[in-house]
Amino acid sequence: MAASSKDTSAPRTTAQIEADIAGTRDRLAATLDELAMRVHPATVAAQTKAKLRATVEQKAGKAYVAASGAVEQVKSKFVDEDGRPRPERIVPAALVGVGVVLLIASAKRRRKG
Repeated sequence: MAASSKDTSAPRTTAQIEADIAGTRDRLAATLDELAMRVHPATVAAQTKAKLRATVEQKAGKAYVAASGAVEQVKSKFVDEDGRPRPERIVPAALVGVGVVLLIASAKRRRKG
């Protein structure tokens, strides 16, 4: 078996031991304060709120990009490359829209009468 090595440093004084204990106590108090702050309901609520807000903003950003793309796709169907309207596509779409509005109005009149 190997022989255990003895500590060759000078023995510590009572003042040094007390200073070490005080330092350890201060570090422990700081750690406990930090833990208490992390689990405090207000801190947890603020963190949850921040995460939720970030998630909503991210989803809203994605939705905006998707909607912008969809609008551009629809716009490209009714406008040529130079930005001029395409009557051959606009007129039929407008007629369909007017027809739908008239059908809805007619259905409402029948329900009332």
